[in-house]
Amino acid sequence: MKKIVQRISSKRWLAAALGLALLLGAAGCGGTNEAKQPAKGELVDPPKAGSGTQASPAPTAAPAGGEKKATVYPLKVKDATGKEFTFEKAPSKIVSVSPSETETLFALGLGDKIAGVSDFCDYPEEAKQKPKMGSIVKPNEEALIAANADLVLSGVSLKTAAVEQLRGLNINMFKVEPKTIDDVMNNILMFGQIFDKQEQAEKVVASMKAERQKVTDAVKDLKPEQKKRVLMEFSPGWTVGKGEFLDELITLAGGINVSADITGYAQLNEEKVIADNPQVILYPKNLIDENSKKSLDQIIKERSSWASVDAIKNNRLAGVDKDTTSRPGPRITAGLVEIAKGIYPELVK
Repeated sequence: MKKIVQRISSKRWLAAALGLALLLGAAGCGGTNEAKQPAKGELVDPPKAGSGTQASPAPTAAPAGGEKKATVYPLKVKDATGKEFTFEKAPSKIVSVSPSETETLFALGLGDKIAGVSDFCDYPEEAKQKPKMGSIVKPNEEALIAANADLVLSGVSLKTAAVEQLRGLNINMFKVEPKTIDDVMNNILMFGQIFDKQEQAEKVVASMKAERQKVTDAVKDLKPEQKKRVLMEFSPGWTVGKGEFLDELITLAGGINVSADITGYAQLNEEKVIADNPQVILYPKNLIDENSKKSLDQIIKERSSWASVDAIKNNRLAGVDKDTTSRPGPRITAGLVEIAKGIYPELVK
């Protein structure tokens, strides 16, 4: 069958978008277990950020008299690759080669500890001023070695094989692979433990939960027949199926992902899109094709074979912010709100 494939506007955005297809596979969700206070130096699982009672599995000093929570070191944690890390103290010199993790570090108030970031790290504004460490899929080995960081954070776009290769150069790589919003919050809480920023991490997670609740409350009364069929074209010619956080965002927003019968990230198929007949098409705003110099929404509208698709006939194309919807970091719930507004502007304000 004929496939629709357009070259992406920007090589940087293509690398970021396709980096998603390499991603994910880690932390657990949910959790209603009571908080456990491990012994000093005991290996613990990452904290859970799911519904129900929050767990606090990493060693902490019990607050007394209004004192802030403090991590008790040594702290042992496993990353997404299964590697065990022992932290004798909070890392004081950090590099991040993932935009999501860079955003998390800044959200935890650790901007002054960041010694380098990836070429894609551009939020918050201060991130642009940090030394650059190369791409998110192939960091600059020399720059990483020269940075001599206590810890280097990598995210969903860096393959485990690349992580292991960098570890072979004595670079202390810590990898996360979130697949869901709960996974993202798990990681933020875990970083709060590692960097002794627990209270800041809990505030960030509380804000994220509030945004998620805002969306789920807004769409909770939708009947099955009222739910919109949604296609997400996250880069020209590419969509996302089940098992990835973008699919979860569509579902939480009350939509039905027409690509949910596909696993992971895949090229669009023209006949399938016509048969699925999406009522809403989501796409990243301000994305320009580097060959045609056209915006992605213009490219979508000009596909003559899609003229019968409901979303085209009814002009229901909704642009969303490419960063908040593609970076599984502290702004992912802001991306959820954007997606929900795009699908149900009458329900989500």
